[in-house]
Formats: sequence, C-alpha cells, structure tokens
Amino acid sequence: MSILTVGTVAFDTIETPYGKVERVVGGASLYASWAATFFAKDVYMISIIGDDFPNEELAKLEARGAITSGIERVSGGKSFFWSGKYLDDMISRETLVTDLNVLADFNPVIPAEAKSPDYVLLGNLTPAVQASVLDQLENKPKLVVLDTMNFWIDIARAELDAVIARVDLLTINDEEARMLSGEQSLMKSAKIIMDMGPKYLIIKKGEHGAMLFHKDEIFYVPAMPIPDVIDPTGAGDTFAGGMLGYIASQDKVDFETLKSAIVYGSATASYCVEDFSNEKLKQLAKEEILERVQKFKKLVDFSL
Repeated sequence: MSILTVGTVAFDTIETPYGKVERVVGGASLYASWAATFFAKDVYMISIIGDDFPNEELAKLEARGAITSGIERVSGGKSFFWSGKYLDDMISRETLVTDLNVLADFNPVIPAEAKSPDYVLLGNLTPAVQASVLDQLENKPKLVVLDTMNFWIDIARAELDAVIARVDLLTINDEEARMLSGEQSLMKSAKIIMDMGPKYLIIKKGEHGAMLFHKDEIFYVPAMPIPDVIDPTGAGDTFAGGMLGYIASQDKVDFETLKSAIVYGSATASYCVEDFSNEKLKQLAKEEILERVQKFKKLVDFSL
C-alpha cells in the first residue's frame, strides 16, 4: 500500500536542557516518512530542498523504502531552516529563527507514479499547498490525514476550513482544537470540528497522550513515560507517520484500526524524543517498537 507524505525536509538548530545541536536534519516529511517506513514501503515524499541538503540523508531514506523523486532540489537555493530553544519543562519552546528559503516558493508537483496513493499525509504547510496536492491526485485515497497549526488558524482560516472539509482525519493539539472550534471543552470541540468534514479527529495533548474521536466514540492513549526527553522536535510528525504506516500495513480504515494505529504511532514517537534530530530513529529496529507497544498495553490494561 502506497503512502504520500507532503511536508518540509529541512535543517534545525535545537537547544534543550540536554545540549545543543547545529543544523541537524529535520522537517515534517522527513520524520513522518522515516516513521512510516517501519511498517510500510512505497512511501512517496513531496518536498523542496536547496543544494545544501546532504544526498546521503536522502539515500538513507531510499534504503528504507522511501521514494524521494518528488523532492524538488533548487539549484543555488537554501533549504528551510528553523532554530528553537526548549525550556526546562520540555514543552514550552522559543522560536529563534525561521528562514523559509526555498519553501517560500514551494509549488508541489506530484510525480505521475505518485498521483494515486492509497494513503496521504498532508504535513503542516500552507492550506493552499495542501489543497494543491489534493487537486493533483487522480484517485480518492483510502485515508487523507491533515496536520495544521495555530498559525494557519490565525491567518488563513477560510483556506484552512476548505481543506479540512476534504480530509478524513485531522490531527491537532488541544490548544489548536479550542482555537478552531471556539469551545474550551474538548468534547464539544471535537463535535464541532468533525462537523466541518473529517470523519476522525486526533487531539494531541503532549506529555498527556492523545484522544481519538469518531462520531460518538472516543479512545484515549497516554504518552509513554520517558526518563529523559532529550529533544521533542519532530515527535508529532513521527507519531503521524508511524500511525499512517501501521494503517497502510493493515490496509483497513475503521475506528478499531485507528485505535491500534495511534498506539503504534505513540510508541514510535516515544523513541524519537530520546535523542536529537532523527538519530534515535536511525538506530531503531521495528522489534523495539513492537516491544514498546506491549508496554503501552500493560500501561493501560486492567480488569473490572
């Protein structure tokens, strides 16, 4: 089953209480695609980079089953760059630098071989770019997942609403859910947001886990307790990629499958935060993810 991921492939400079790294690889499509390849192959990546992005990083993704022909390389251009500093709680962060570079003129072109994916993940980009990707698809995917953020809710609400109406699953955090719905109650927020179009909704609550909504059904999965969270960057994208990779491996879209999928996504993301950039994912074996899934099961399993 094929997956199409759309998002940034970039450089990050990250400072946390555990140290600082300069210009390490990052970006939504990179994290999501790396995570998805633990469970699925034929993961098409759509992004844009400059001459500065190392070919060896793309080669590592190719070796895992990702297909990078949809990543546009701009001659003489510089890749998207973000720099940020996390505070002691490892939740709050300060953005120090955001250089769009080649991303400022990103107009994604889907290669012919990737225009009929089974599953689609629209990473956190402008709603116009996300809509452009959907417009280029030749068949309706089995599941379209959309990620967005408060910035687009603030400045591009009409365009964002139009894209949300076209997707099957929206994933946002609790603050964004309240902004999007105008409600403080997450239960009320979920109903309002699903009435906008998505059949499913995932509200991420950071260190407090995630909630899955569908019609009148709700499922909650906690975050895995980690002794040392080294770098939270990319955890949300890793979660989404691992989740969608699992769904593609099952090739089934229903509430029960999504319940399992967010556990697999959470397990994968719990490894991501244990090192800077995607270094932990590079060292990770699928068997380790399966072991942590079992720990998730023990974490919440009880009898009455």
